[in-house]
Parts: sequence; structure tokens; C-alpha cells
Amino acid sequence: DAAALMAQNKGKKGFLFDLSYPSYGPFMQYSARRDLREKMYRAYNSRCQTGEFDNTQIVKRIAEVRMEIAKLMGKDNYAEYTLERRMAKNSRNVYNLLNQLLEAYKPEALQEVREVKGFAIGMEGKNFDLMPWDWSYYSDKLKNAKYDLNDEMLKPYFELNRVKKGVFGLAARLYGLKFKKNNKIPVYHPEVEAFEVFDANNKYVGVLYTDFHPRATKRGGAWMTEYKGQWKDENGKDSRPHITIVMNFTRPTADKPALLTYGEVETFLHEFGHSLHGLLANSTYASLSGTNVFRDFVELPSQIMENWLSEKEFLDTFASHYETGKKMPAKLIEKIKKSRQYNAAYLCLRQLSFGFLDMAWYTQTDSIENVTEFEQKAMTPTQLLPIVDGTGMSNQFGHIFSGGYAAGYYGYKWAEVLDADAFSLFKEKGIFNREIAESFRKNILEKGGTEDPMELYKRFRGHEPSIKALMQRDGILNE
Repeated sequence: DAAALMAQNKGKKGFLFDLSYPSYGPFMQYSARRDLREKMYRAYNSRCQTGEFDNTQIVKRIAEVRMEIAKLMGKDNYAEYTLERRMAKNSRNVYNLLNQLLEAYKPEALQEVREVKGFAIGMEGKNFDLMPWDWSYYSDKLKNAKYDLNDEMLKPYFELNRVKKGVFGLAARLYGLKFKKNNKIPVYHPEVEAFEVFDANNKYVGVLYTDFHPRATKRGGAWMTEYKGQWKDENGKDSRPHITIVMNFTRPTADKPALLTYGEVETFLHEFGHSLHGLLANSTYASLSGTNVFRDFVELPSQIMENWLSEKEFLDTFASHYETGKKMPAKLIEKIKKSRQYNAAYLCLRQLSFGFLDMAWYTQTDSIENVTEFEQKAMTPTQLLPIVDGTGMSNQFGHIFSGGYAAGYYGYKWAEVLDADAFSLFKEKGIFNREIAESFRKNILEKGGTEDPMELYKRFRGHEPSIKALMQRDGILNE
């Protein structure tokens, strides 16, 4: 339906798929046309490699300038320069994390690839060679075969308005927050909604804007932004924040409301976690409030929120069928919990590949001559599927060249270690435990960048984080 609507909007007949992720991702997952999956894969992964929009010289020059900056500041490389203002402190600690995870997860990741390949051969014949454009399609088929679970089974329980009530309700259970829609607050687009947020004592907290669907002029992806941060003036008056969360969820169609995939609900919770970090800020200076923290600490408040989505107690509060109103069956929730570990090692290595590439770019002390060779060497330890000529990551790696994650992409895995370790305390004490939530709010969400994040984390958790809880959650280590 979405592809037909996209074609119609472009004045074309039939179905139109493009390289925006809400279109590309499902196509790669569901299309039985291997030739078209290959065409889409090559197009998606060759962006900015050649022609008018070739970024090769641009990324090389960005890396060179950052290297020059580091040397001017007396550092060996840009990673050492930037990591001074990160939780990790230096590249040695980053590589320690990446290598720990690589050693722990790679054997299982290789086994996961063998399993998907074997399943694909069973479907297509013994001469079948699993390629990157096959991964989403066959791994989804195998997941469905193993767990009898797919997105289409879950989407009827994730109607957007009900999901919104569930997510807002989680903030109410944990922190006593109330979200009241206010149509009088000006918005930048008719689809945007504005909510005034109040605490349990009806004290004003801030404004949250929500923007859920793709538009022709809207950037892809999902993010949180603060339009106005929180601060206190010289008299102690608290100026409260204005925060927005932006998504690109599939639109409703003529005969169906907006039904989200499990991954889209996770994304909602993730960005909502960032918004709570901004909304609950309690600092003197805007430059230190909310999400103005070390880059490898900023994902903890967002990623911890994703943990609630596989918990029956939470799903029971909102996940009901959009037609029948019946709650999501307990058997389906159990399948979600079991399938959550599916290909966890493969996904870990995918993230590690980006982390190793990022660190390779910013621990260099010489200019890069051949970007393709340099990239492939950096990512070799994590390579699980064949390399496809003409494709590459660096030239389109906006996170590390234009998005603020230079020498910081490891922060996603760092934050997973933190969020798994932190959520294990909720699992131990109760996932809606107000005492634990209040500790998380006081020690993490309210503090912003006013104290060293490791000290804040230890104050909440009682110890430094380890990868043990993450390995247990992913099924790599038995509990």
C-alpha cells in the first residue's frame, strides 16, 4: 500500500520503492525477487561512491583536517584528542571494548551465518551462494520458521496512537509524568503535535513535539532535538525545555491505520528516552543540561527504554489488536522474548564493523590514499558476508564525518553495555520500580553533563559496567 501510494504521488503506475529506509528495508526483507534485491543493495550501498556526489575526496580531507587539529593540540591523532571528553577516555579503552565484544560474539555470529546460509540452500539448492542482498530475506524466513513470528503478525498490535499511549504511560509509571496535548502551541507542520508535560505534582516540566511520518522534504531516520534547553537564571528561576522527537513511520493507508513494526516501536522508545533526558534536565547551565553529555554516555537514557518492549507487564498496558481490541497473546510475547536473541551476534558484529572503521579513520597519523582498501582492511575482523565491488561505507558514513560521532561510533555498543547492566537492576527489583526509576532520574537524567558520567553511573548502579549483562541478554552467556 505504501509503495502504491508513493508511485501515485510521483505520477506513476504500480509500485514504487526508493532508497529511503522505510521503503528499502522492508523491500530487502520481503521481496522474493533476488535480482531486484541485488539492484537495490548495490544502489543503496554505492551512494556517494562515484559521479557528481562522490564523497571520496571530501571524507579524506575531513580526516586530514581533524588530524591537523589533533596535532595542533599536541595529540598523536584525532581519537586521542576527542576521547579526552568521552567516558572511554582514550583509544586503548575503546579498542578493549571492541575486541572484548569481537572475541565473545564472533564465534556465534559465524554460526548464525552458517545457519542462514544452510536454510537458504535448503530453499534454493546446493549451489546457492549467500550474498549481502540475501541476508535480510533469508534470515527473516528462518526467523519465521524457528519462532513462527514476523512483523506482519505483530503490526496489528502496534497501532500508532495506542503505542503513543503506551510509551507516554511508561513515563507515567516510572516518573509520574503526564502528557497533555495543546493545540494552541505553534508547530512547524500540520502533522506535528505538541504536548505540555507535567510531573506527578502537576508542576510544568516542558514541551514535547512529535513528528511521526515521512514527507518529501523531510530527512530520513529518527532523532531527538532540543529547540530550547533547560537552564536556571541568576535568581534560580528554572527555564524549562522544548524537545522534539522525529520519526519516519509508515503512514496510514485508506483502509488501515499506521501500524508499526516491532523495530519501529523500539525506535520510538529509543528517541523518547532521549526526550526524557532533555525534559527532566535539572542543571544551572543549558550547555550542561539534558543530552549535553559525553557522546558515549548520551545513548544510555535512550537505549535503556528499549528493554521494556519485550516485557509482558509493559506490553499488556497498550499492545492490543487494532480491530478486535484483544491484548497481545502471552504466547506471542513469549515468542518475542525468545526471538529477541535471534542473530544478536551478527548484529553485534555489524555494529563493531562500524566502530572499527571509525577508529581506523581517527587513529591514523598519515593521509589515506585508497579509501576502499583502507576501509576493507579496517573491517576485515568483522567481515561475515562477501564484499561487493563498487560498494562502501565511508563515503556515506554521515555519523562519523558530519554527525558528531567521529572517534565515537563505539558509543552505541558502549551504551548497550551500560543499558543492559542498568536494566538488570530493574529486572531484579521490578520493571516499574519507582525507587529504582527515581534513582535513575536523579543520578542520570537530571544531571546532564555536570559530573563525570562514570561516577554518575556507579552512583546509580553501585559498580562499573561489564559486558556480562549484555551477553546474558543476547544469549551469548547463560544466566
